[in-house]
Amino acid sequence: MTISPDGPGGAPPPEGILPPLTDRVLLGIGLMIAFALLAPGIDIFAKLATQTASPGEVALARFAVQAAALWPMIWLIRRPCRMTRRQLWLHALRGALMGAATLCFITAVSVMPVADAIAIFFVEPLILTLLSAWLLGEVVGPRRVLACALGFVGALIVVRPSFQDIGWVAVLPLVTALAFAFYLILTRQARAEDPLVMQGIAGLFGVAFLGIGLLTGPTLGLAVLTPVGANGLALVYMAMVGVMATISHLFLVYAFRFAPAATLAPLQYLEIIAATAFGYWVFGDFPDAIKWAGIAIIVASGLFVFWREQLAAQRAR
Repeated sequence: MTISPDGPGGAPPPEGILPPLTDRVLLGIGLMIAFALLAPGIDIFAKLATQTASPGEVALARFAVQAAALWPMIWLIRRPCRMTRRQLWLHALRGALMGAATLCFITAVSVMPVADAIAIFFVEPLILTLLSAWLLGEVVGPRRVLACALGFVGALIVVRPSFQDIGWVAVLPLVTALAFAFYLILTRQARAEDPLVMQGIAGLFGVAFLGIGLLTGPTLGLAVLTPVGANGLALVYMAMVGVMATISHLFLVYAFRFAPAATLAPLQYLEIIAATAFGYWVFGDFPDAIKWAGIAIIVASGLFVFWREQLAAQRAR
């Protein structure tokens, strides 16, 4: 979710024009770097937890910890939490999309290297660009469409070796990216609401939908949604998934409050570097040369698309 920082007098700065590096912007940059370094920890702990727990249980724990951590804070600082019926349905759909995205991604990292999964997921900004043109009527030129196509080629380069080894599970990071792109489009509709409350509501609906999934999963024969009664160290890993997710995503939300998207977007790709380092340290996984080529194409395509969006915004003004 991107929220423009306040400019002088409380007015947002013109889109696509970078403000000077004030203390607020530097704080936003610091928070974004902290997010990029912490976020892969979610997936590392998730991969460790799925060695003895089902992906559905791990995903449920992630949202349960988020809700349990945020709602006491919301109550203590007395943040307003009134909403219309339309807003309630909007948040319910956001929760369902986030729950589905989390379940797909945890299922993917349970059997494939974390760095590979995160690299494939980074086609999400490209999907968001195309969906914005389709659903929101935003103008997307041929250069951005071509860059999006090249980004998907890069994703396929990373997916192909994993697909040969583990089958269709290797495609789940792409499904995650699609679900998360829809989630962000809905988040734009609720961008005027308090970020802390939005994260708390997302936690509640994530728990609700994943709880229903775990109740019906055994009946439907879905292994990823079948509880196995995790205990011991797996419970610690599951709790850490929730803790890391809650802290890192709060960093992300508030980073975009203090600094503009144009400043922060390139920093998101530090997450791939952090994921590679953690994956190698914990599991001994390291992308080969072909996968690095695919990752480079994805990153270059994403940065090009973002640069073109900023350029288009400046020309429009």
